[in-house]
Amino acid sequence: MKYKIKKYIKEILLFIITITIFANAISLYRSMDLNKEPLDTQFTINKEKPTLVYIWGSWCPICKLQSPSIQTISENFNVITISVKSGSNDEVTDYLLSNGFSFKFINDEDGYLAEKFGVNIYPTTIIYNKDRNVIFSDVGYTSTWGLYLRMLWAGK
Repeated sequence: MKYKIKKYIKEILLFIITITIFANAISLYRSMDLNKEPLDTQFTINKEKPTLVYIWGSWCPICKLQSPSIQTISENFNVITISVKSGSNDEVTDYLLSNGFSFKFINDEDGYLAEKFGVNIYPTTIIYNKDRNVIFSDVGYTSTWGLYLRMLWAGK
């Protein structure tokens, strides 16, 4: 009986590791098309901290899962969120409030900023260091801990 339990645990761990590696490889591949230029100076941020840019849509099911992580990160770091094709400012504000989010957003009603960043898949997260250079980029879901650790790394 103990042997079977150990065997199942090993198989589950191997499966989780394989899926994690596969998901990260896909994210890396998808993020290759993103704009890697330094962060535009039009955004007002604390220049002593790294910045996370979160590009999302209220219509995106994965964004609904990712947004609580962004809320947590926004309480400790610079976060710029760009809401893409999600309606008027009032509609986006209502969406955020109804889901318990208080992070600020830039409303990209026509998708211009998303295109400027090279975003085709949502959500997309780009992390810049203090010098406004891209350090990390993720396409799709990323855990709160993963984002937090990347932000700490970018702040070095």
